[in-house]
Amino acid sequence: METVPADGLIAASWLLIALPLAGAAVLLLGGRRTDRWGHLLGTGTVVAAFVLGLLCTLQLDGRQVEVGLYTFVATGSLDVPVGLLFDPLSAVFVLLITGVGALIHVYSIGYMAHDPRRRRFFAYLNLFVAAMLLLVLGDNYVALYVGWEGVGLASYLLIAFWHERPAAATAAKKAFIMNRVGDVGLALAIFLMFAQLGTVSYDGVFGSVGTLAAGTVTAIGLLLLLGACGKSGQFPLQAWLPDAMEGPTPVSALIHAATMVTAGVYLIARSAPIYDETPTARAVVLAVGAITLLIGAIAGCAQDDIKKVLAYSTVSQIGYMFLAVGLGPIGYVAGLAHLLTHGFFKAGLFLGAGSVMHAMNDQVDMRRFGGLAPHMKVTFVTFGLGYLALIGFPFLSGFYTKDAIIEAAFDRGDGWGYLLGGVAILAAGLTAFYMTRLMLMTFFGRPRWEPGVHPHESPPVMTAPMVLLAVGSVFAGFLLVVAFPLEEWLAPVFGEPVEAEHVVAPIVVSVLVTAVMVIGVLTAWLFVGRREVPAAAPVRVSPVTRAARRALYADAVNESLLMRPGQWLARALVFVDNRGVDGAVNGLAASLGGSSSRLGRTQTGFVRSYALSMLGGAVVVAGALLAVTAG
Repeated sequence: METVPADGLIAASWLLIALPLAGAAVLLLGGRRTDRWGHLLGTGTVVAAFVLGLLCTLQLDGRQVEVGLYTFVATGSLDVPVGLLFDPLSAVFVLLITGVGALIHVYSIGYMAHDPRRRRFFAYLNLFVAAMLLLVLGDNYVALYVGWEGVGLASYLLIAFWHERPAAATAAKKAFIMNRVGDVGLALAIFLMFAQLGTVSYDGVFGSVGTLAAGTVTAIGLLLLLGACGKSGQFPLQAWLPDAMEGPTPVSALIHAATMVTAGVYLIARSAPIYDETPTARAVVLAVGAITLLIGAIAGCAQDDIKKVLAYSTVSQIGYMFLAVGLGPIGYVAGLAHLLTHGFFKAGLFLGAGSVMHAMNDQVDMRRFGGLAPHMKVTFVTFGLGYLALIGFPFLSGFYTKDAIIEAAFDRGDGWGYLLGGVAILAAGLTAFYMTRLMLMTFFGRPRWEPGVHPHESPPVMTAPMVLLAVGSVFAGFLLVVAFPLEEWLAPVFGEPVEAEHVVAPIVVSVLVTAVMVIGVLTAWLFVGRREVPAAAPVRVSPVTRAARRALYADAVNESLLMRPGQWLARALVFVDNRGVDGAVNGLAASLGGSSSRLGRTQTGFVRSYALSMLGGAVVVAGALLAVTAG
């Protein structure tokens, strides 16, 4: 698609990034003077960015608009101008980030009302949104990388916001380090692009990628995937994401619903021309998505922490999106549609979980909940609609987008397609199981509250965003798939939609997925709804349950294969450095020092000593001359 210069309101689209960035600067530099109104400023900047993004999107008209800003690097053959690319794909992400982000900001006003550092919290939220907007609006991979690292920094600050809690500090460090592993892959991919193509701009890379050797394209695709796995919490770098629940609940909603975890999906979708040239890298994307969606779904079945259930659900749902974009042209739009609907219902679920925690003195153990539905009617209804959308209840958002991904998997028309479709259907059944278990343990049954807990509904500033997100959970899928097909909007980016030759009829897929979903719901009711929930998790459980509780031993594997060998290597290098490198230098210095000290003792300052030395030297020289002459 041809890129055109910016005109009209789109020429000011740089304000999308500048507004939240300015808000973060004012709140961080203004100090305590901004405490009284800092939360209002932080919320206002994101709301203004959403309005501006909406107006720019309405002016876009299917074009790809370039907004030039300045030159970032100009040295030798490396020329990296900084500009923004406002096209249908980036517009979709701008609206998601600013729209859902604005609702989370509003919710945070009530949720963080009694926190003495609320102003700083909103500054970090603004910084996060600004970095994410740079990530999706940059017109080259270097700009994307700057936003990528900005998101990593802001997420670290937000996860560790209550850093006085050891668990929060540890979770933030874990997220930061695991993301750095993925970021190395993204950086190497950018280096390889420049080395082989001499450019890092999207137009330059996509226009020339067909001239590269197959191995080079595959290497670039795999390195980009490594970066995507780190940021989106995909196998094998998924272990940080559930631990990130130690941050405040609005952070969980922002990271797990609309922003950070979707960055990897955006990276692969934006790099579609690269993956279209390398079936090998695309197959690895498929494998990563399929493995991750199963890991997340299995682990979610055995968690008792309400936020961790939702976190593993996010791991699984992002796996669906990776599976979709790994399918290539038949799956790009399906994956992005699910990303958008997921932003609504998962944000609503996290905010609902925060509302429950707000009413239960920050308790997160579902075994201490029960019977909350009559006491929190708004939270129950909005959370329930998000739950139904997530499990794929007919005609709610997840029903349309998740089924589209499964249809695309079957449409491959080969054995791998049937395998991938079967895995996706199995994960749908597991999703219905663990989410129904969550609903039953939280809102139904006998109250299991701790003494002194008095459940109550959250204030309107918290429930209003939940209501709006619940509306999106109900209608977003229908709007994106049926009423205003997303594939038509994204046609300038991915090409005109082509009617797929369905291997399995869509109605058959829908019936099959719905049947599996119902089985998952009934199984949860049989295991949880009909039994008394014990206050403590049972100890005598099956090996599968033990593995699920430990997320299939992901942390143990990472510690065994990466962390401990890394520690041993670091200790060995320190030993070599201390005893080898430093030892050699220090030994040489000691030898010179000792020698100079011993030589210094010969300098007594007495003339008779020097005269004797001269006489001795003369005798030695004379003796040598006589010996030579005699010989």
